[in-house]
Amino acid sequence: MTVIGTVGLPGSGKGEAAEVARDLGVPVVTMGDVIRQECRDRGLDPATSHGTIAQTLREENGPAAIAERSLPMLESRLEETDTVLVDGLRSDVELDAFRERFGDDFFLVSIEAPFEVREERITDRGRDETGDDGESLKERDERELGFGMGEVMERADVTIENTDTLDAFREQIRTIIEDGPQQYQEQ
Repeated sequence: MTVIGTVGLPGSGKGEAAEVARDLGVPVVTMGDVIRQECRDRGLDPATSHGTIAQTLREENGPAAIAERSLPMLESRLEETDTVLVDGLRSDVELDAFRERFGDDFFLVSIEAPFEVREERITDRGRDETGDDGESLKERDERELGFGMGEVMERADVTIENTDTLDAFREQIRTIIEDGPQQYQEQ
């Protein structure tokens, strides 16, 4: 059993890493989907309420609320496969919840890129730098870092500086998924 977690600021490449996993037949649990579902359950538009509901869930149910809601989804997929990717950790408490549940079978990949590179990627996706809920990229970064994302990135088992080509990044993710983090680190 292997559970791969990803962490990174908006535009760093987490979604692309999840796409590589899906291409390899690895199920992906996206923590943002938990938030989007909660928006719908509350009759709110996920496109405009995502950040607010993420904060609200943590305030109402504790800082590990989103991780705790993701655990049953991960466990369900692990009944059918040996490897699962969980996309989008935000806080130390979430990281601790996954490490407590999966122990040495969990490892975390921090995907990092400079602000200017991430801003350009978001623009190239056909979006402006303003996120779904009207926040600028800088404001989104500040919100994410406010959850403790910087600390989580520092605790990652593997860090990928995603500043090269898309093909090079996809190959790095593919190697981590297929060979494991230990082999990737030794390269």
